[in-house]
Amino acid sequence: MNIHPDDPKWTAYVLGELSDAECAEVERELESSRAGMKLVPAWSIPRWVLPGFAAAAVGGLIIVGVILPSLFRSRQALPPAPPVGVAANVLQPPSTPPSVPAPATVEYPKQAGQAAPAVDQFKGGPPAEVRNERAATAQEDALSREELKNEIAAQAGGAVETARNSVQGQQGQQGQFEGTLGRLLKAQKEAAPPAPAAPPPPYPQSFIGVGERDQARASVGVGGDIAIRIPIPVRPDLDRRPRFNTEAYDRIEDNPFRSVAENPLATFSIDVDTASYANVRRFLSQNQFPPKDSVRIEELINYFTYDYPQPTGKHPIAVHTEVAAAPWKPDHRLVRIGVKAKDIDMSRRPPTNLVFLIDVSGSMMPPEKLPLLKSALKLLVDKLTENDRVAIAVYAGNSGLVLPSTTGDKKEIIIQTLDRLEAGGSTNGASGIQLAYDTAVANFIRGGVNRVILCTDGDFNVGITNQGDLTRLIEDKATSGVFLSVLGFGMGNLKDSTMEKLADKGNGNYAYIDSLNEGRKVLVEEMGATLMTVAKDVKIQVDFNPAQVNAYRLIGYENRVLRNEDFNDDTKDAGDMGAGHTVTALFEIVPRGIEIALPAVDASKYQQPAAFDRRSGSNEMLTVRVRYKLPDASESTRFDVPLADRGASFDSSSADYRFAAAVAEFGMILRESPHKGAASLDHVISVADRGKGADKNGYREEFVKLARRARAIKELR
Repeated sequence: MNIHPDDPKWTAYVLGELSDAECAEVERELESSRAGMKLVPAWSIPRWVLPGFAAAAVGGLIIVGVILPSLFRSRQALPPAPPVGVAANVLQPPSTPPSVPAPATVEYPKQAGQAAPAVDQFKGGPPAEVRNERAATAQEDALSREELKNEIAAQAGGAVETARNSVQGQQGQQGQFEGTLGRLLKAQKEAAPPAPAAPPPPYPQSFIGVGERDQARASVGVGGDIAIRIPIPVRPDLDRRPRFNTEAYDRIEDNPFRSVAENPLATFSIDVDTASYANVRRFLSQNQFPPKDSVRIEELINYFTYDYPQPTGKHPIAVHTEVAAAPWKPDHRLVRIGVKAKDIDMSRRPPTNLVFLIDVSGSMMPPEKLPLLKSALKLLVDKLTENDRVAIAVYAGNSGLVLPSTTGDKKEIIIQTLDRLEAGGSTNGASGIQLAYDTAVANFIRGGVNRVILCTDGDFNVGITNQGDLTRLIEDKATSGVFLSVLGFGMGNLKDSTMEKLADKGNGNYAYIDSLNEGRKVLVEEMGATLMTVAKDVKIQVDFNPAQVNAYRLIGYENRVLRNEDFNDDTKDAGDMGAGHTVTALFEIVPRGIEIALPAVDASKYQQPAAFDRRSGSNEMLTVRVRYKLPDASESTRFDVPLADRGASFDSSSADYRFAAAVAEFGMILRESPHKGAASLDHVISVADRGKGADKNGYREEFVKLARRARAIKELR
């Protein structure tokens, strides 16, 4: 049997593009041809065939001598990517991505040292027990700043050296390749006759595919009629293409001080989101300060739970207040308003109807995105029962339902579906949102939990892409009784502002998942708070007594401030609280008699400012008003809680109060707030370390370490 070398099936056979049946047929032809093969003297080969053999030999030399060794070296000896941070700005090779795995936990050595003392609020100095506590804190904070700075500097130096070696190695390999290829092309040009231009290949010369079956193909043209196409398996973790940082955050302007005489009411929506804290942790772990607008102080404070008593009355939420001296401005007062939602016994929780809406677009390929996403969702799947239902919808350029609503006891089916997900294509989030809500409504459980869990980096680039239309779409879908949770993943193109708005309008919460531990915290430890809403549209209005308060400012919650008339308007959306959630808000108060420079406002020509009775016998500083709706109600319920200032010092306040104040102080420093006063990282570390309390899961200890790392980074600037 004769073999025709121009037959395309031989090329397809070599590249592994044939099915098993087609491969078997080709191999039978080869065996048949080998049986009838005869040796032909070299002098009998037609002269016109020799140039073709020469061209083929040149191609083989390129494969064996240049390309295959280069590929082999790149697969086995790629230098590690330098960490993003201090060194990344010094020398960044163009083929190194700005993302690395999270660094290992830093153990901080202890040595004798003195932490910055807290502000004394005791006349005649603090009592002995407080002095002893401070001494113990100073001993505990015996952190060698030089060692931590040396560690960061060593990481930076290692990154620079790695980057320099990488660049030099790439330059050397490029020069060697160009020289060898030039000689081969010259020899081929001299040996081969002119040939017509080759037709374009049936696929783009370079593309990035996804999954085990798809491959990126590099085309190297040699002459006019020979093309060597080498399949290169995609390795997202080895993807060295340069990436641009397109992360997006809404601008934040710190709330100003307001005069009580002119603005006696402060109204805002509660916020249970925690994304900002995890995102700040990601930046600091990479030895760089976060962008100021990524720091939402209320989300830093509410990342931690506080020991507020459970609601005992008819309301599903309870309010607790405390006031003491502001640590960064001792002549000011700091008011803490804590809201606690009732806990639910998870063994008796209602059935859940969940739809995982998963972004599988090309931007989700890196390991800190889709792979981490799948691992985190498996933790939640493990906690589901036969009373629960799960559907999985995905979207990229289009959307699709990859798993119809399935009972939670069929864990293998759910996990296998997650494992099969692969990333690729553009991002049409709107079509996925439509599909997910339709699926949730079709399987609605009356009296149960009905929720869409959107997992994405927020980078919507096809279909409805602007925030206004996306939030209007979510607002419309929220009327169905299906709530929304948003889980953000990844770095480099994180659209934080979009995801926060979607969660707000979808009666849900927004968390950023930077590690599997964070996924466990959000989806397992706080499963009730994440999934089960006990009160929705929770609003707070604070009425300040002008006889006690000169001015005030709300710390954080800049994008949650409401108009005063919105408090009584049940059509106005606000934040929702899940089972066991705690929400904390801080007000910095300027007491009556303490002056503060406020922007001047011209008096009205026609109306006199409202007068107040300075002789008021009330010792109340303020009254906290709360409005909320039950999950299935359309009308709100209100209750009030007054607060009187007893003149407590900061050091005599509760441990939870001091820790929350330290977190707020930390946020003001990161934001470079104009209201930070005497705030310092030394003081943050000292106060937070003494206010850790039981710290069952170690989250507060982690905060102290982050503050220490921030201090070291700042000192290295």
